[in-house]
Amino acid sequence: MNKTDDDVDEFLAAIDGDAGESMRVVDARIRAALPGLSRVLWRGVFWGGTEQAIIGYGELLQGRPTGAAVEWFLIGLAQQAKHISLYVNAGDSGGYLGKQFAAELGTVKIGSASIGFRSADDLDLDALERMVLRARELSGL
Repeated sequence: MNKTDDDVDEFLAAIDGDAGESMRVVDARIRAALPGLSRVLWRGVFWGGTEQAIIGYGELLQGRPTGAAVEWFLIGLAQQAKHISLYVNAGDSGGYLGKQFAAELGTVKIGSASIGFRSADDLDLDALERMVLRARELSGL
């Protein structure tokens, strides 16, 4: 995946229907919680080999178990075929934040660093904001 110069607002405006509206609602809530952090569209082949476009909020160097650290984002937002994914690349001794906030987030599916949901209506936006603020705190951004 690579950062692009693509306009994030144009990208979001081009997403139709409920998915587009949900993406715009979640994007607005994340931006409000993370003033001053970058907001960049990443494109390329993501985990599992699929072509993706992900809105990345905040820039960090992500350590890897093997090899050099890579440029990445603190929070990522992506439209999938049947759901929306939120990637939270932060955790503490209690594990990834997505898992820690799972019970508060609403009707979501939790992976290690990913949170899947069908609509912004399924997501508790106040809990999302608390989680995003905690991620920023942990990252030092």
